[in-house]
Amino acid sequence: MTLLLDLVLAALLLVGTAFALIGSWGLAKLADFFKRLHGPTKASTLGVGCVLVASMLYFTFRPGSTGASLHELLITLFVFMTAPISAHLLVKAALALDPGARPAPPPAVRPSERR
Repeated sequence: MTLLLDLVLAALLLVGTAFALIGSWGLAKLADFFKRLHGPTKASTLGVGCVLVASMLYFTFRPGSTGASLHELLITLFVFMTAPISAHLLVKAALALDPGARPAPPPAVRPSERR
């Protein structure tokens, strides 16, 4: 493999592990359920995506490769599609169990105050 590909793979792995670490730290340290939900759904999804793209590039361009490695691409697409949906369903379930956790609606804006 070339030096440029090695640098790209290293950068993707470092960024991916940094995002995964930040997401895990947010899951452990944030105060309530709604704040904790952002860690795994946002940062960890990006972390897993970067690591999977690095894996896809490695197995596509390694010596003796027969073609593009699409398994990782399919896994990445699946994770990117299912993480926001699962987070949305978890929030809906939490709000159904505790309706008092719902934030207050924003104040109404009169037509004369609109820009």
